[in-house]
Amino acid sequence: MEFRQLRYFIAVAEELHFTRAAERLHIGQPPLSHAIQLLEADVGAQLFERTKRWVRLTEAGRLFLDDARRIVALSEQATATARRAERGEAGELRIGFTFSTPLTPLFANVINRYRQRYPAVTLTLHEMATVPQLDALARRALDLGFVRPPENGLPENIGLTALREDPLVAVLPTGLALARKQAVALSEMAELPFVMYPHSAGTGIYPQIFRLCRDAGFVPRVEQTAGEASTIIGLVAAGCGVSVLPGSFERIRMDGVCYRPLLDPAATTTLLLAQRKGEHAPLVQAFLALATEAALLS
Repeated sequence: MEFRQLRYFIAVAEELHFTRAAERLHIGQPPLSHAIQLLEADVGAQLFERTKRWVRLTEAGRLFLDDARRIVALSEQATATARRAERGEAGELRIGFTFSTPLTPLFANVINRYRQRYPAVTLTLHEMATVPQLDALARRALDLGFVRPPENGLPENIGLTALREDPLVAVLPTGLALARKQAVALSEMAELPFVMYPHSAGTGIYPQIFRLCRDAGFVPRVEQTAGEASTIIGLVAAGCGVSVLPGSFERIRMDGVCYRPLLDPAATTTLLLAQRKGEHAPLVQAFLALATEAALLS
């Protein structure tokens, strides 16, 4: 049985007239009659009663028509889905993001705009530090990742697109004398204990803070670590030390803690979109184009 035969059968069943059905299908009547005969032979049942004056569906034909319509509709749906996927309008997109990313207005803007523009695409979002994201991208466990600059280089097959530059800020207990200043230099924090992500978290900011502190003439004394930024901020509020975080975390307001701009010129971090090099999947390219467009407008 051929798919073409189903379409021929449906046309005849709906017209109940071979000539009109042939005109509708843009074929000759003899080939249409022959195709229906072959279909009935394949099915093993008579689907039409026909004379020179009329054509009627048999009981087998009426039941067969319902299934034939479903098969054709499913085929059309599958074709439409494949075409939407080819245009980047359907499927699943797995996206990683760092802990600070959801606090940037750009992230919310990109995700909301993408969902509105491509409602048939399922976005699966994973909160992960930069290094695990890059590893997941290289292993094809992720399709895209919002990351911070990695200190130790990139996997060979990963490329980066810069989206926005964010300042780093000092996170200070409000009772600290340094907190009374409008802006601080990292060197002024040299004698203070630090609260940071653990090195094992794989965040891009951990090695960056050490590098910036060395450039300022000291090595930070890390007395407390925490895997979540909100915990780091809470520990600073509790007087356990000071920290340095992307400025987007200023949105987390907590009694006992304040944020101050850093005077060090290099105290910035870039929000990047990571993807596999040579990745031409329409879903990935559509998201990358929208994110780049949103970054230019923000």
